[in-house]
Amino acid sequence: MFETDEELRTLQSLLDESYEHAGSHLKDIITVNRRLSAEQLCERLQGMCLLVVATSTKDGRPLVGPVDSYFLHGSFHFSSGRQSVKMRHLAVRPHASAVYLPGEELSVTVHGDVELFDVLDAEHADLRDAMLDHYKPTQGSEFEKWLVDEDPLGARINASKIFTFHMA
Repeated sequence: MFETDEELRTLQSLLDESYEHAGSHLKDIITVNRRLSAEQLCERLQGMCLLVVATSTKDGRPLVGPVDSYFLHGSFHFSSGRQSVKMRHLAVRPHASAVYLPGEELSVTVHGDVELFDVLDAEHADLRDAMLDHYKPTQGSEFEKWLVDEDPLGARINASKIFTFHMA
Protein backbone atom coordinates (compact mmCIF):
# COMPACT_ATOMS: atom_id res chain seq x y z
CA MET A 1 0.00 0.00 0.00
CA PHE A 2 1.18 3.52 -0.82
CA GLU A 3 -1.11 5.32 1.61
CA THR A 4 0.12 7.11 4.70
CA ASP A 5 -1.94 7.14 7.90
CA GLU A 6 -3.10 10.67 7.04
CA GLU A 7 -4.13 9.61 3.52
CA LEU A 8 -6.09 6.68 4.98
CA ARG A 9 -7.89 9.02 7.42
CA THR A 10 -8.72 11.44 4.60
CA LEU A 11 -9.98 8.60 2.39
CA GLN A 12 -12.08 7.15 5.23
CA SER A 13 -13.63 10.56 5.86
CA LEU A 14 -14.51 10.86 2.15
CA LEU A 15 -15.99 7.36 2.10
CA ASP A 16 -18.10 8.11 5.19
CA GLU A 17 -19.26 11.51 3.93
CA SER A 18 -20.13 10.10 0.50
CA TYR A 19 -22.21 7.35 2.08
CA GLU A 20 -23.90 9.75 4.48
CA HIS A 21 -25.12 11.88 1.56
CA ALA A 22 -26.08 8.95 -0.69
CA GLY A 23 -29.70 8.50 -1.74
CA SER A 24 -31.98 5.91 -0.22
CA HIS A 25 -31.82 3.63 -3.28
CA LEU A 26 -28.02 3.47 -3.15
CA LYS A 27 -28.13 2.82 0.60
CA ASP A 28 -30.59 -0.05 0.02
CA ILE A 29 -27.95 -1.69 -2.18
CA ILE A 30 -24.76 -0.62 -0.44
CA THR A 31 -25.68 -1.48 3.11
CA VAL A 32 -23.26 -0.76 5.96
CA ASN A 33 -21.93 -4.33 5.92
CA ARG A 34 -21.27 -4.11 2.15
CA ARG A 35 -18.97 -1.10 2.40
CA LEU A 36 -15.18 -1.25 2.48
CA SER A 37 -13.07 0.77 4.89
CA ALA A 38 -10.27 2.93 3.49
CA GLU A 39 -7.71 0.33 4.50
CA GLN A 40 -9.70 -2.54 2.96
CA LEU A 41 -10.13 -0.53 -0.24
CA CYS A 42 -6.41 0.17 -0.54
CA GLU A 43 -5.62 -3.51 0.07
CA ARG A 44 -8.05 -4.53 -2.71
CA LEU A 45 -6.74 -2.02 -5.25
CA GLN A 46 -3.18 -3.24 -5.59
CA GLY A 47 -1.48 -3.14 -8.97
CA MET A 48 -3.17 -2.24 -12.22
CA CYS A 49 -6.97 -1.90 -12.13
CA LEU A 50 -9.03 -1.47 -15.29
CA LEU A 51 -11.08 1.64 -14.65
CA VAL A 52 -13.89 2.89 -16.89
CA VAL A 53 -13.72 6.69 -17.01
CA ALA A 54 -16.53 8.95 -18.21
CA THR A 55 -15.76 12.37 -19.67
CA SER A 56 -18.01 14.74 -21.55
CA THR A 57 -17.93 16.39 -24.94
CA LYS A 58 -18.33 20.16 -25.34
CA ASP A 59 -22.04 19.65 -26.03
CA GLY A 60 -22.47 17.56 -22.88
CA ARG A 61 -22.54 14.06 -24.37
CA PRO A 62 -20.88 11.46 -22.14
CA LEU A 63 -18.03 9.33 -23.44
CA VAL A 64 -16.66 6.36 -21.53
CA GLY A 65 -13.58 4.28 -22.01
CA PRO A 66 -11.27 1.99 -20.08
CA VAL A 67 -7.89 3.03 -18.72
CA ASP A 68 -5.15 1.17 -16.88
CA SER A 69 -5.30 2.78 -13.47
CA TYR A 70 -3.41 2.54 -10.21
CA PHE A 71 -4.77 3.43 -6.77
CA LEU A 72 -1.99 5.48 -5.20
CA HIS A 73 -2.16 7.63 -2.06
CA GLY A 74 -5.94 7.21 -1.85
CA SER A 75 -6.73 8.27 -5.45
CA PHE A 76 -7.07 6.66 -8.85
CA HIS A 77 -4.27 7.60 -11.28
CA PHE A 78 -4.02 6.78 -14.98
CA SER A 79 -2.28 8.00 -18.11
CA SER A 80 -2.95 8.36 -21.79
CA GLY A 81 -1.51 10.00 -24.86
CA ARG A 82 -1.56 13.79 -24.83
CA GLN A 83 -3.73 13.87 -27.95
CA SER A 84 -6.21 11.21 -26.84
CA VAL A 85 -9.85 12.30 -26.85
CA LYS A 86 -10.11 11.52 -23.14
CA MET A 87 -7.21 13.77 -22.17
CA ARG A 88 -8.35 16.57 -24.48
CA HIS A 89 -11.80 16.45 -22.83
CA LEU A 90 -10.30 16.48 -19.34
CA ALA A 91 -8.01 19.40 -20.15
CA VAL A 92 -11.08 21.54 -20.86
CA ARG A 93 -13.73 19.85 -18.68
CA PRO A 94 -12.01 18.15 -15.73
CA HIS A 95 -15.18 16.64 -14.24
CA ALA A 96 -15.22 12.86 -14.48
CA SER A 97 -16.83 9.76 -13.08
CA ALA A 98 -15.22 6.35 -13.05
CA VAL A 99 -16.01 2.79 -12.04
CA TYR A 100 -13.77 -0.13 -11.14
CA LEU A 101 -15.90 -3.25 -11.57
CA PRO A 102 -13.88 -6.45 -11.75
CA GLY A 103 -17.01 -8.55 -11.15
CA GLU A 104 -20.32 -8.48 -9.33
CA GLU A 105 -18.63 -8.94 -5.95
CA LEU A 106 -16.77 -5.60 -5.95
CA SER A 107 -17.44 -2.10 -7.24
CA VAL A 108 -15.72 1.22 -6.62
CA THR A 109 -17.38 4.35 -8.05
CA VAL A 110 -15.68 7.73 -7.93
CA HIS A 111 -16.82 11.21 -8.96
CA GLY A 112 -14.57 14.25 -8.99
CA ASP A 113 -12.25 16.53 -10.88
CA VAL A 114 -9.21 15.28 -12.74
CA GLU A 115 -5.82 16.89 -12.37
CA LEU A 116 -3.51 16.37 -15.35
CA PHE A 117 0.28 16.19 -15.03
CA ASP A 118 3.41 15.07 -16.81
CA VAL A 119 4.02 11.37 -16.04
CA LEU A 120 7.78 11.88 -16.41
CA ASP A 121 7.95 14.58 -13.68
CA ALA A 122 9.88 13.38 -10.65
CA GLU A 123 7.01 14.24 -8.29
CA HIS A 124 4.85 11.60 -10.03
CA ALA A 125 7.37 8.77 -9.79
CA ASP A 126 4.85 6.53 -7.99
CA LEU A 127 2.62 6.34 -11.08
CA ARG A 128 5.53 5.86 -13.45
CA ASP A 129 6.99 3.14 -11.19
CA ALA A 130 3.62 1.38 -10.93
CA MET A 131 3.31 1.40 -14.71
CA LEU A 132 6.82 0.05 -15.13
CA ASP A 133 6.23 -2.66 -12.50
CA HIS A 134 3.15 -3.79 -14.39
CA TYR A 135 4.37 -3.62 -18.01
CA LYS A 136 8.12 -4.29 -17.96
CA PRO A 137 7.70 -8.02 -17.11
CA THR A 138 5.63 -8.56 -20.26
CA GLN A 139 6.92 -5.85 -22.61
CA GLY A 140 10.49 -5.45 -21.42
CA SER A 141 12.48 -2.31 -22.08
CA GLU A 142 10.20 -1.50 -25.04
CA PHE A 143 7.60 -0.20 -22.58
CA GLU A 144 10.11 2.10 -20.92
CA LYS A 145 11.17 3.39 -24.34
CA TRP A 146 7.51 3.92 -25.29
CA LEU A 147 6.91 5.80 -22.04
CA VAL A 148 9.72 8.24 -22.80
CA ASP A 149 8.88 8.57 -26.52
CA GLU A 150 5.12 8.94 -25.99
CA ASP A 151 5.49 11.36 -23.05
CA PRO A 152 1.94 10.65 -21.85
CA LEU A 153 -0.16 12.82 -19.60
CA GLY A 154 -0.96 11.48 -16.18
CA ALA A 155 -4.27 12.02 -14.45
CA ARG A 156 -5.35 11.87 -10.82
CA ILE A 157 -9.03 11.81 -9.94
CA ASN A 158 -9.47 14.14 -6.98
CA ALA A 159 -12.63 12.54 -5.63
CA SER A 160 -15.52 14.52 -4.27
CA LYS A 161 -17.49 11.27 -3.77
CA ILE A 162 -16.45 7.65 -3.64
CA PHE A 163 -18.63 4.61 -3.05
CA THR A 164 -17.58 1.02 -2.46
CA PHE A 165 -19.61 -2.16 -2.66
CA HIS A 166 -18.46 -5.64 -1.86
CA MET A 167 -20.13 -8.95 -1.24
CA ALA A 168 -18.63 -10.77 1.69
